[in-house]
Amino acid sequence: MDSVGIFGYGRFGKVLAAILAEQYYVNVYDPKPSTDTTVNFVSKEEILQQKIIFIVVPINQFETVIQTIAPDLLADTTIFDVCSIKLHPVKVMQQYLPKNIGIIATHPLFGPDSIATTKTLNFMMYPVRDTQHCYQQWQQFFAKRFNIVEMTPDEHDRLAADSQGVVHFIARILAEAKLHETAIDTLGFKQLLNLVENNCKDSWELFYDLQHYNPYSKAMIARLERAFDTVKSKL
Repeated sequence: MDSVGIFGYGRFGKVLAAILAEQYYVNVYDPKPSTDTTVNFVSKEEILQQKIIFIVVPINQFETVIQTIAPDLLADTTIFDVCSIKLHPVKVMQQYLPKNIGIIATHPLFGPDSIATTKTLNFMMYPVRDTQHCYQQWQQFFAKRFNIVEMTPDEHDRLAADSQGVVHFIARILAEAKLHETAIDTLGFKQLLNLVENNCKDSWELFYDLQHYNPYSKAMIARLERAFDTVKSKL
């Protein structure tokens, strides 16, 4: 059985490890000790010996991690990112990783809470630099379970600002409004509460990073503000 490495073992790192374990032996490195016995924890030096490494860290830590590991990677390594935005991590990887290191951009469009759905979930992928010619292999692996969507990082971030970005932004606003169940809830209101429940379990750090590192988020937020003001002015 081939082995793969995961650098970072937070909430999504655990989800990814379970997916990869269906076909691969999974090695994990995380600076914080864990008592999880479902995966094989190794040292930082050992994880960098893997030929396939998924970087699963907060977006704001991504550049530091890539800078740190770049000098010690094997010549035939391929790095996968799983960030919820794409232009920033791709720019970082192209800037710091040696030319011989493969770069595959991905965005699994699900999280620890939505992975359990019975519906087919989307998985965005793009071969930024497929130097080891492994993109097709991995596309086929993820296609066994997910709907593969191939698009450029720029197209991804444009669309994500108006889809994922909007959902998270509205969910945070509704959470701040302190909405709660009542005795006369309609189905629509219950769906709003579910929106908050499903999108506010993630850390504020993730929400901030989604908005801050996507260059198209400011325009989306401005459009929402204008729409709010327009509707309010009609009352």
